[in-house]
Amino acid sequence: MIVEDVAGLRRVLQNNRVIAVVGLSANWNRPSHFAAKYMLEHGYTIIPVNPGPAEILGQKCYPDLASIPVKVDMVDVFRKPEDVMPIADEAIRIGARCLWLQLGVINREAADKASAAGLDVVMDRCVKIEYARLFGGLNYAGVDTKVISAKRPTCPPLQG
Repeated sequence: MIVEDVAGLRRVLQNNRVIAVVGLSANWNRPSHFAAKYMLEHGYTIIPVNPGPAEILGQKCYPDLASIPVKVDMVDVFRKPEDVMPIADEAIRIGARCLWLQLGVINREAADKASAAGLDVVMDRCVKIEYARLFGGLNYAGVDTKVISAKRPTCPPLQG
């Protein structure tokens, strides 16, 4: 299913704690590095997918999704839209539950295919921004989160 609503985004972030980040850069000032570091610091397991470096953020890198030896919940894609279809196919093959396409990464065909295979699909959104928006990290800076509540929701529990 294509996920666009607040409740759906919150559910995806609460229920998908192991994130394979395709295109994660070892360069500290790249958006993929910043977002992955943030999610790692907030209790998520981050698995870098990048054929170059041996490790990023202290985590072992894998050349592709099929090489990852553990169950992956979410595949977070930092690649060009035209590169997404084979990644979506691989996400389906490994049994991921969610395909998350980062800001600017829009591939409707890949999204529809992953959705038809039963994956939740989030497109053209940043996992770090959505986590901060929905679980209380952006409002400190005065950013309008579009979530109105008198009570901040609790952060997702760590899964053991």
